[in-house]
Amino acid sequence: MSTTAAGGKPSRSASALVADTATGSHHFTIDLYSRTKGIPTGESLKSCPFTVGGHRWLVLYYPNGDQAENAGYISLRLVLAENTSRTVRAQHQFRFAGEAENQALPLAAEPLNNFAGLASWGNSKFIRAEALEKSKHLRGDSFAVRCDLIVVSDLRAVETPEPAPPTFVTVPPSDLHMHLGNLLLAEKGADVVFEAGGETFAAHRCLIAARSPVFSAELFGEMKESVDTTAVVKIDDMDAQVFKALLYFVYTDTLPEMKREEAGEDAMSQHLLVAADRYNLDRLKLICEDKLCRCIQVSTVATILVLAEQHHCGGLKKACFDFLSSQANLKAAMASDGFEHLSQSCPAIMKELISMLSAFAP
Repeated sequence: MSTTAAGGKPSRSASALVADTATGSHHFTIDLYSRTKGIPTGESLKSCPFTVGGHRWLVLYYPNGDQAENAGYISLRLVLAENTSRTVRAQHQFRFAGEAENQALPLAAEPLNNFAGLASWGNSKFIRAEALEKSKHLRGDSFAVRCDLIVVSDLRAVETPEPAPPTFVTVPPSDLHMHLGNLLLAEKGADVVFEAGGETFAAHRCLIAARSPVFSAELFGEMKESVDTTAVVKIDDMDAQVFKALLYFVYTDTLPEMKREEAGEDAMSQHLLVAADRYNLDRLKLICEDKLCRCIQVSTVATILVLAEQHHCGGLKKACFDFLSSQANLKAAMASDGFEHLSQSCPAIMKELISMLSAFAP
């Protein structure tokens, strides 16, 4: 349904009828079949009660049909084995047990029947007795049937998303990062050169300045080293591979794939976190924090904790303390060499850890 306000767009909504369902099955084995053949038409033998959907059920087995016109047939019926004034809705089907194993319930086409009082539903002509006696299903004077059952309750309406209109045009995902990454690799139009770790990197001033306020100040603000656009901008205290990864992120908003033999992921993440904090690249800093949260071990937790404290990484600090909340981890980590550096760099953190350790004492 849709309505249109004056000058406005039509209001659209959708809903659907849904129901809670419970699924189950019951195996009913008839041993000594030949002894049941003498039971008169209309009389039945009962299975044990079983529960599906919060209700108790019984399978009724009629060896000579449930009524006169079905004499000579085996009839199977399902009955609700409880006194209730409520009507219980259910779908069911009878099959030979051997045919039903490891198969989904074939109930989609079955009718939804109302069970109440002594009302029963089933298959009055499940199989002729003569056909059963010649079939593979009767073995050693025994056969088994399976009743598959779906109990349906609480039909109700729920809001659903409006069906999407037909699509005639497919819009591909953005590939801006690929184009900018290729621009970095090709160095086309580059107007600034950085030097880090003995290597040089050509880049584009405007793009880098737009991504980092620190680079913006260095290249265009009062902090700029020289008006000479051909000058090389030196990056002190940073490894060439770290700066290369930093530049790649600036252009593509992603990190390059790193081979483990080139540098451990945790070591590179530590160096990149420092670089990201230095140049106010907040998203890169959070990416490195997340990676380091998954690299915390006894041998690395002290170093990572120092890093978290010095660069104001609250989530990473919490991850370290969560790791050290284990008494075994805390004792092992405090015995490592890294904790000497931690005690000198972050005495306040050491006080917290000593407090945690004393809490474990008996």
